[in-house]
Amino acid sequence: MQPERPEERPPSDLQGYAVLLRTLNSEINRIAHAFAQAHGLHATDVHALAAIMDASALDGEPMTPSRLRERLNLTSGAVSACLDRLERAGHVTRARDSADRRVVHLHYNPAARTLARQYFTPLARGTEAARRRFTPEQLETVAEFLGALNRELAAER
Repeated sequence: MQPERPEERPPSDLQGYAVLLRTLNSEINRIAHAFAQAHGLHATDVHALAAIMDASALDGEPMTPSRLRERLNLTSGAVSACLDRLERAGHVTRARDSADRRVVHLHYNPAARTLARQYFTPLARGTEAARRRFTPEQLETVAEFLGALNRELAAER
């Protein structure tokens, strides 16, 4: 039997978790930066696209420019410039709320979503390959941990 490779052993201390989380972050950033470069976007634009895409899954509400500013910790001007680039590139549309015309909702365009899905296929494939190595109970624990970590980090904002 082959010994486990170090990256496959579960970390038993905070430092081990930190290394694994930084490595995961680096891999995701590498893919996101490649997508940004291939499509003439800034790295911040890709973070904005992810936030827009994930908004309704996180809290059931479409993203707005003010929530995006808060989520990405950007100025209003930086968010406006980012959204202008994304709109020009065909990735997002801005739509006024029908009940309150002052509110602008941000929507990820379906064609752009398809383009991103194709580009991020390696990330999805890798995620699914890793998931297959664990039981549903273990995956539930991982999801609980990641959710708790996200909540703790969000509380630091």
